[in-house]
Amino acid sequence: MEIEFCGIKMKNPTVLASGILGVNAELLKRVAREGAGAVTMKSIGPKEKQGHSNPTVLEWEHGLINAVGLPSPGYKNMENEFKQLEDCESPVIVSIYGASIEEFEKVTEGIVGYEPSIIEINISCPNTKKEGQIFGCNAETAAEVVEAVNKIAGKIKVMPKLTPQANNIAEIARSCEKAGANAICAINTLGPGMLIDADARKPVLANKFGGVSGPAIKPIALRCVYQIYEAVSIPILGMGGITNGTDAIEMMMAGATAVGMGTATHYRGINAFKLVADEMQHWMKEHNVENIGELVGVVHD
Repeated sequence: MEIEFCGIKMKNPTVLASGILGVNAELLKRVAREGAGAVTMKSIGPKEKQGHSNPTVLEWEHGLINAVGLPSPGYKNMENEFKQLEDCESPVIVSIYGASIEEFEKVTEGIVGYEPSIIEINISCPNTKKEGQIFGCNAETAAEVVEAVNKIAGKIKVMPKLTPQANNIAEIARSCEKAGANAICAINTLGPGMLIDADARKPVLANKFGGVSGPAIKPIALRCVYQIYEAVSIPILGMGGITNGTDAIEMMMAGATAVGMGTATHYRGINAFKLVADEMQHWMKEHNVENIGELVGVVHD
């Protein structure tokens, strides 16, 4: 079930989402061996960052909630990781973040030499130079980041990761495409959300608030991907609540060319990618679908 995403060949449409299992090169390579069509590194920032104190990730009835806090060794300390990833079986997507356009530019300059398959631009970070706005909630600022990264990336594909917090995610996606984006990744975690321990009478996360992922957000992710598909002509990496093959098929029907998975590994283990790919193939056989690409966007009028 090979596909092509942004001109990059993948053995199947499943992609490891950023922030889950992507903490080091060996784990990324293992995920690739276990069946992921592509793998995304945990977001790399402009400097070393510890992240939030524990507890940072918790399970609730319908998914996970996390406030990891974007920990990163910083782009200057990634040489060994990239060297180890040279023999990775699947394409490697590098996720980057910054608190200003200048920081995004610095990180991009620091990682382009490693020639990742795609640079994922995490635009859900606070924009400190725009009075605390989030890049991904404003079409103008989102486009500015994409344009800045794209100029430095050269031939490397760039893909902004959009937030469901945006009032009009289709408008953001359209703006990113005009700024030079080669693909759109949607969606990031939903939130911020909160859990409270009634017995302890306090929030369960050390940070109090965190991003929500898992089955509960699938309807929102499907809606976002559907709206983005109607607004742009570039491919979409759709994610949010995918835990089985049918979920993945639905995401592709909404408009995704490939599907990202993260929380699914919590429920089904590190081989979730192979399991989902196999389930997709089984669904295709049952419904007489020969080419997975036939399903992309079929629910649109």
